[in-house]
Amino acid sequence: MRIFIIICIVLLLLCVFLFIKLVLIKDSLKKLTGEIKKTREEDYNRETKVALIDRDVERLAAEINNNISFQKNMKLETEKSRRQLEQSISDIAHDLRTPLTVIKGNLQMLDKEAMSPEGREYLGISRRKAETLKSMVDEFFELSVLESEGTKPELKEINVVNLITEFIIENESLIRDHDLTPEISLPEETIMIMANRDMLVRVLGNLIGNIYKYAKDSFEIKVKRSEGCIIEVSNKVEDASSIDIDHIFDRTYRADKARTEGSAGLGLYIAKLLIERQNGTIEAKISNTDDIDRLVFEIAFPIK
Repeated sequence: MRIFIIICIVLLLLCVFLFIKLVLIKDSLKKLTGEIKKTREEDYNRETKVALIDRDVERLAAEINNNISFQKNMKLETEKSRRQLEQSISDIAHDLRTPLTVIKGNLQMLDKEAMSPEGREYLGISRRKAETLKSMVDEFFELSVLESEGTKPELKEINVVNLITEFIIENESLIRDHDLTPEISLPEETIMIMANRDMLVRVLGNLIGNIYKYAKDSFEIKVKRSEGCIIEVSNKVEDASSIDIDHIFDRTYRADKARTEGSAGLGLYIAKLLIERQNGTIEAKISNTDDIDRLVFEIAFPIK
């Protein structure tokens, strides 16, 4: 009987010990889970740090830390490769710009020479192809610079109404060459924003460049005061269903998949990067008025 009691006491103590150890292991796993969550949400480079009392759990934590270290190194290598690729693209684009400029100049000189109608036709084709290639190279170069620059652009007070007016005047002949009629709606009041003038002009140029490709007769530019300064650039579209609004700012997006002439398709993507660099936003939408579909680009800036 005495032996039985001793055995029961020993078993009871063993159960208590195992229960306590189980509780401690469960608590360690709970803390380890919390550490992993912090690592994922707050700082991917941090290691999990938990006081553990079980060797198997310790080995699990060690493997998790090894995996974090491996992922960290992979991330660094990927970032290094990305920067090297961007630099290579920038270097290649830069190296191509000079010979392309020379080629364009030589083709312009040839255009002044006397030649047969057939020769002039082929010369015209060559000039258009050279212009297309230069436009593509310029886009790749600008994109590589934008994506590699870490510093913010210098922002200054800009009178939006004056900027839009000057932009239309400076591009009047080019707009006319594309048989387009601009419809401009500007407020009488002065609207000031903090932006980079060159970047904003480049954005307007990219949006108008998109209109050159797809608009048929006219386009609109509106400036209005809402919660901020809103700049709307829009044009009529024949088939709104062919436009993927959700992806219109993606790299190399084209509404007409078969159309590859003119650029690398980076204009709208670059426009979005430029606007965001200036603390603004840009959105695209399809509006319908009187059964007429319009593609609308809406740029928003806080008012100074």
